[in-house]
Amino acid sequence: MNTSEFLSLLKQHQDKSLLFEYTDGKFVGANYHITEVKNITIDSIDCGTQTDFWKETIVQLWESPDEIGKTEYMSTYKALAILNKVDRIKPMTRDAEVKIEYSNDNFHTAQLFVNDYALDTNSLIFKLSVQKTDCKAKETCGVSEKTEKVVAEEGCCTGNSACC
Repeated sequence: MNTSEFLSLLKQHQDKSLLFEYTDGKFVGANYHITEVKNITIDSIDCGTQTDFWKETIVQLWESPDEIGKTEYMSTYKALAILNKVDRIKPMTRDAEVKIEYSNDNFHTAQLFVNDYALDTNSLIFKLSVQKTDCKAKETCGVSEKTEKVVAEEGCCTGNSACC
């Protein structure tokens, strides 16, 4: 989901509570705060020497230990107000992918993709997902789609590989 779509959903549903489902059936606690918004520029080169460039908007969520047990979630209205304030100071790129950065005691820190959303009577729920790392240069590097377990002693680069 891009930043524009994310903001549009918030704007359309300002009367609802804002929830984030970080894995199936598990939600960021109601004690969360939006602690940072990052406008990220990625300028990369993959193992096959192909360059790439894109932008991302990262919205960081943090659960306040002082508000454990809180049951009322942040409203989309409040989240939108925070993001609009950020946008006035550091404009967000509207076509940039939006990701949610989050962790808790039982879930590693991750930048999660907004995979989908759901609505119910009271809530706008963003369904988040982790995307596995992948080789972008499979063809160049001679990597098959089906991955095989690599034995550590062999190393990752061979004399026949176009990579490394």
